[in-house]
Amino acid sequence: MTGQMVFDPLLPWPAIWAVAAAAAALVAFALWRGLPGWWLRGLSAVALLAAIAQPSIQTEERRGLSDIVILIIDESASQMIADRAEQTAAAVARIEAEIAALPGTELRKVVVTDGAEDGGTLALTALAQALAEEPRTRVAGAILVSDGQIHDLDIAPDMPAPLNVLLTGHLDDWDRRLMIQTAPVFGIIGEPLSLSLRVEEQGNLPAGSAGRPVELSIAIDGGEPQGYTVPVGKDMELPLVLEHGGQNVVQIMLETEGGELTDRNNMAVVQINGVRDRLRVLLVSGEPYAGERTWRNLLKSDSAVDLVHFTILRPPEKQDGVPVSELSLIAFPTRELFIEKIAEFDLIIFDRYRLRGILPSSYLDNIRSYVENGGAVLVSAGPDFASVESLYHSGLGDILPARPTARIVEESYRPLVSDLGQRHPVTEGLETFAPEGGAPGQIGAPEWGRWMRLVELVDPQGQTVMEGPAGRPLLVLNRVGAGRVALLASDHAWLWSRGFEGGGPQLELLRRLAHWMMKEPDLEEEALSAAAEGQALTITRRTLSEGAREVTVTAPDGTESVLQLTERAPGRYEARFAAPEIGLYRMSDGDLERVMALGPAAPREFEETIATPDKLASLVEPTRGGFLRLEDSAPDVRRVRVGRPAIGRGWIGITPREAYQTLDIRIAALLPAWAFVLLAAALCVAAWLREGRR
Repeated sequence: MTGQMVFDPLLPWPAIWAVAAAAAALVAFALWRGLPGWWLRGLSAVALLAAIAQPSIQTEERRGLSDIVILIIDESASQMIADRAEQTAAAVARIEAEIAALPGTELRKVVVTDGAEDGGTLALTALAQALAEEPRTRVAGAILVSDGQIHDLDIAPDMPAPLNVLLTGHLDDWDRRLMIQTAPVFGIIGEPLSLSLRVEEQGNLPAGSAGRPVELSIAIDGGEPQGYTVPVGKDMELPLVLEHGGQNVVQIMLETEGGELTDRNNMAVVQINGVRDRLRVLLVSGEPYAGERTWRNLLKSDSAVDLVHFTILRPPEKQDGVPVSELSLIAFPTRELFIEKIAEFDLIIFDRYRLRGILPSSYLDNIRSYVENGGAVLVSAGPDFASVESLYHSGLGDILPARPTARIVEESYRPLVSDLGQRHPVTEGLETFAPEGGAPGQIGAPEWGRWMRLVELVDPQGQTVMEGPAGRPLLVLNRVGAGRVALLASDHAWLWSRGFEGGGPQLELLRRLAHWMMKEPDLEEEALSAAAEGQALTITRRTLSEGAREVTVTAPDGTESVLQLTERAPGRYEARFAAPEIGLYRMSDGDLERVMALGPAAPREFEETIATPDKLASLVEPTRGGFLRLEDSAPDVRRVRVGRPAIGRGWIGITPREAYQTLDIRIAALLPAWAFVLLAAALCVAAWLREGRR
């Protein structure tokens, strides 16, 4: 129960003060004149002022409230290094026991983990939110258990009480980290590019380790790594060559030395998209015909394709009297194309070409070697392929995926995707591509226009992905050595482009076929890939074989998970994996391996791992708090007065707030206003009697 004087004035306070000043002047005048009742006059003025101010006695019934201490517990990834988790648990248990022993004190615990999207440790944000949820008049202090590596330093909570930080870690901790200074987003396949890297040392390194060169390795898509010896503390440029198009996952590893705090920041992952500078295609047309421009239009429609078109306009046996020197403006550089520069082409297409002695057999043998060494040849066969002048009877016959029977099937038929073709990326889902102006068909029954001719093939090798009448091979694909070959047993694909009977997906088919032959990763028939969606991975296994599939996922911390894949479409198996943390994940099904970076391989939590008070010093010192290292011991908790230091040797302090809750208020007037008026009148009469003649 407490009491105090309160007022309910009849006039504004400025008016009351003006009346008080006038009354004081009159009393002073009476004193100056030597009137013996001056003091009675003064008391009368006070009584009149009290009547105007109306003083009252206010009494309150109060209940004391407990003090609140906020404990922020950092459980981010960097707090899991070495013995920091054990240090944190021991410190939290000690703080809980100390606060529980203090009467009238409550503890509020807030656990902080890694921020979303690699945001780091957001401990100050958590502290600001906790302060906003509690009455400021009850907050007696805040305690942060952390390594001091906080990543939201732009948040500055308005602390009403001391903030103390209990540092985990050890003074002799040391670490190395790998930093990517600059890395390209795109790179040209086969051409050198460079990564800018830097290796930094942190903490108290042993005398024999500080400043010495270290070993570093670079691997692309989990392949064989290349090793380098690099200096410490200097920017360096390391060379790199991309081997394929699409996404290339470049993994850089720094050697780990015994005693190092963590190896999570010894690794970095860069994802670089491989692009071709220019696709160089050589198109060899054996003779002019209605579909000759189909290939040319397809290849010229892509601005990234450099096309060299070699057309035989007049066979040697044709005698029309035109001199050979007038058949072209310049001599065609056949030797340069087929001998000297053949390796520069990504794809060679033979369109209705027949052996007429124009290209010597040595040139064709050279093309065979070109394929075996990694090149690609596509043969679009016409009636010539079934004759004695067929390319099959040249040096190319050893690598072609099927043998002609010398029979030409002259009947209308609708090309169909084979059962194997339903699984192959070149023809997968091709039925869903509707002809221009038509409707998409169903699997096995496309709404396509018919073709009128087919060269009969036997002994197909590789994959028959499209079929003609009576299940005859129409499109056969195969791999030869390091290269690829394709054989299209008809020259009537141009009917689709002309819209015959509604046409068909000719451009899509030829585009896929050309890109498969140039080894585009998205069209590989045996592939393991992954796509990230937030904290989840969608793993896809594409294969031509059938049967149950499973994949082993290795997390950044080395733990393995075996996932069963479900067939979502012919030849396409998928599974979803909820990734427990960001970092580098490895996937393997026994035949193929793939690496995938979910966020950075070395998250922000591992950029700086040495425990330090430096980052929080500007926030802690103004609150009269401080830092204590838990490697010494967990501290005691004491009460200190406001304005006194809240930290000492082995102890931290909180400031009691003495907050209370008002339960009841009573107000009683000191005297009624009329009583003050009567008192003032009586005092005036007393002054008159004292000063008058009696």
